[in-house]
Amino acid sequence: MHRVGVVGFGKMGEIRAKAVVGSGYGKIAKVYDANPDQDFLGFPLACSADEIINDSEIDVVFIGTPNYLNQPLTLAALQSGKHVFCEKPPALTAAGVADVQAAEKKSGNKLMYGFNHRHHASLKEMKRRVDSGAYGEVLWMRGRYGKSVDAGFFDSWRAKKALAGGGILMDQGIHMVDLFLLFAGAFDNVHAFVQDRYWNAEIEDNVFAILKNTRTEVVASLHSTMTQWRHLFSLEVFLSKGYMVLNGLRTSSMTYGDEELSVAKNRSTAPAATWEDEERITYHDDSSWQSEIDHFFKAIEEDSKIDVGNSNDAMNVMKTIEAIYKSDPSYEF
Repeated sequence: MHRVGVVGFGKMGEIRAKAVVGSGYGKIAKVYDANPDQDFLGFPLACSADEIINDSEIDVVFIGTPNYLNQPLTLAALQSGKHVFCEKPPALTAAGVADVQAAEKKSGNKLMYGFNHRHHASLKEMKRRVDSGAYGEVLWMRGRYGKSVDAGFFDSWRAKKALAGGGILMDQGIHMVDLFLLFAGAFDNVHAFVQDRYWNAEIEDNVFAILKNTRTEVVASLHSTMTQWRHLFSLEVFLSKGYMVLNGLRTSSMTYGDEELSVAKNRSTAPAATWEDEERITYHDDSSWQSEIDHFFKAIEEDSKIDVGNSNDAMNVMKTIEAIYKSDPSYEF
């Protein structure tokens, strides 16, 4: 059984620790968080992140810290000979991910990033159907992901550009970008508007982006927002022989509504389908957290590749995020 250290024991650290225990693969040896008032659930406490990273009896480290710490802590843990699971974003820049990849290669250890949306059962089903070829080739995608925040949000590190790396795109939109990459591969033509019209903070509150893979001609439209007063998740994948629409996302708060996947195939000629043609699947449980942890530990146990959330996935995400920010000349990246 693996001895696991958790650096950063806020909401995500707690979720990961519970999933580690639930997996049966690991035991929580130590946890650390800079907030001494945090509820540590009775797990043994470390005095610092370094204590966990340099502990020779710990072989796996989970990192759930503010964004600016993710990359340096991942580097330190890899260099200390640990397997590492790190929350998104992997770094604040693509160059930062490149440094991690070099350390990963040198260490020979496993590195995985927390892009849990790929592990939702609905997304797995969409990927399975797209890969089957039964619905033809992907033509276009549209993703909308939005939430609202209150004034207290701006007292947190997430509202500080130097600590978070960006606003809603880095916080939440990054998941939709990752899903676009899952279904369409890399985008090499990007145009975007990055705005801060409502909150007047140092981070963006809305991003409107058009992404194109010029090799496959797939175009994706993204709206990432934190002025969505009624939380929303919607991913549409339209193909040459059908479509798949995922509305809602199963979360602990249920603020995004029911997670419902609608699927239909075209008729032989356009127009393609009617509402009555749709197959609808509602997902009542969120198994994404456990699925991620099981995938990570299986790769360690079997010395196999990280198929989902590996450092190449992380690099592609950050290259796309950078391209979105840099495409708007009014935004200072």
